[in-house]
Parts: sequence; structure tokens; C-alpha cells
Amino acid sequence: MAHDLTKLETYDDQGSLRVVVESPRGSSLKLDFDPKLRLFTISRELPLGVAYPFDWGFIPGTRGDDGDPLDAMVLHHQPSYPGVVLPCRILGMVEINQREARGKPEVNNRIIATPRWHQALSTLDEARDLPKAVRRQIEQFFVSSVAFTGKQITVKGWGSARMTKAFIDRNSACTS
Repeated sequence: MAHDLTKLETYDDQGSLRVVVESPRGSSLKLDFDPKLRLFTISRELPLGVAYPFDWGFIPGTRGDDGDPLDAMVLHHQPSYPGVVLPCRILGMVEINQREARGKPEVNNRIIATPRWHQALSTLDEARDLPKAVRRQIEQFFVSSVAFTGKQITVKGWGSARMTKAFIDRNSACTS
């Protein structure tokens, strides 16, 4: 029987953040892990011309304001596959407020990480160290990817790696 990936511990034995990939880099489908089915399902198509620029998924053992596990984008050069668990280094987060149609605004930050083993990005300590153009494109992806869903998002800024770890730990049942 398949496992409920949302119930994995947030960090592995080496202290790396775990990220479960839902939609791999290049996908124009938003996939979701359904804990009841213990399978991946198609949530929706992204708008025309929009695709995930990096692997997209969630941090197991966490719960955000929206009731779902915290969202994460993993920066690396190749797509992986739905269900792959990546051991990651935290780089930061894009701080986002989200509002459903006629709903109250809620925090729905997107965690930015890189695989622990990724050598090309090993010198990157903070998401803020990414080129400004890359940060702006990531922000625009988050805005564009929710177009036509009835959701409105506002990018508030970028949080540091330290601030992001504290945010994850506040929203985690499994901290290390």
C-alpha cells in the first residue's frame, strides 16, 4: 500500500528539508497529491504558455493557513517526477498574500529551496542572491499561474533563509 507522503517528517536525518515533487519542471499541469487516494491527481491546467520553471511540490509534515502543506519550488536544472522526495537546502521564500473570490486574505508563502546535492547552486546561500531578473520572473510565474482561478495574489517580498526556516518550523508538526 502506498504511503501518505504528507505525513513524512519535515526534515530528514541529516537536517535537510524534504520536498515532495508534485509538478515537475516544464509541466503545464498542476498536479496534487491526494492523501486519501495516496495518488497524484490533476488539479488543473496552467494558463496557456505557462509551465513550471522548476520542480514544484510541498513540504511534508506542515500545514499552511490554507489547510494544505506548505508549497515549495526547488531550483535545479532537470525535471524530476511526481512523488520524488528531494532533500533540500532552504534558500528563502516568496512572501505572498492570497485571496479567494470574496474570501479573507491568507498567507500562502512559497518556499524556495535547492537540492542538497546540487553542486552548481552550492554557493548560493539566500534566494535574495539570485539575480533580480530571476526573482522577478519567479514572482511573475506565481501571479500568472493562478490567472483564471478566481484567486488573487500579492507578492509582499522575499524572506531570508533563516526567516523561512522559522516559518516552516511554526507550521510543522515535525521539526528538527
